[in-house]
Amino acid sequence: MITWKKHFVYLADYQHWANDVLFASLDYVDDAARQSPQGLFFDSAHNTVDHILAVNRLWLSRLQGQPVAVDFKKAQYPDWRELKNALRHEVRDMQHWLEAQPDAFFEGEISYSSSNGELKANWVRDILTHMMSHMVHHRGQVSAVATRLGAPVPEMDFIYYKRETERHLEQFKKNA
Repeated sequence: MITWKKHFVYLADYQHWANDVLFASLDYVDDAARQSPQGLFFDSAHNTVDHILAVNRLWLSRLQGQPVAVDFKKAQYPDWRELKNALRHEVRDMQHWLEAQPDAFFEGEISYSSSNGELKANWVRDILTHMMSHMVHHRGQVSAVATRLGAPVPEMDFIYYKRETERHLEQFKKNA
């Protein structure tokens, strides 16, 4: 039986995997291209990836009951390598934190202050769904930009993650 906890831990692993697929594609273009204006809401591919990180930090801190101020107007990590590593660590840390939560946490509700100071409340599972779909949404935009800039098409669909995971498990079983 799948629980909310298992579901979101699994999706966090997928996010980590999909980010790496996107990074491998974006590594084919130079830094100037990654930072060039591309008509995205956050202008460039680099700034959009930085936004993914900032939003993940904001929501995770809310879930943890430790609000953090995030400045959406400036890049947290101007260096591409540092940005990739920060997002890798952030998503993996989120996965480990989710694994450590009791099942009941995923059935609960949290209250937090919105960016404009309003007190809000949402179900944990709705916040986590938003976090996961937010990353997918922006990765899709960055993927389109990456291919327009000449990078290989990043195959980031969930089903590709599932297939790769199954191949790794089969290989592990053969080697065990």
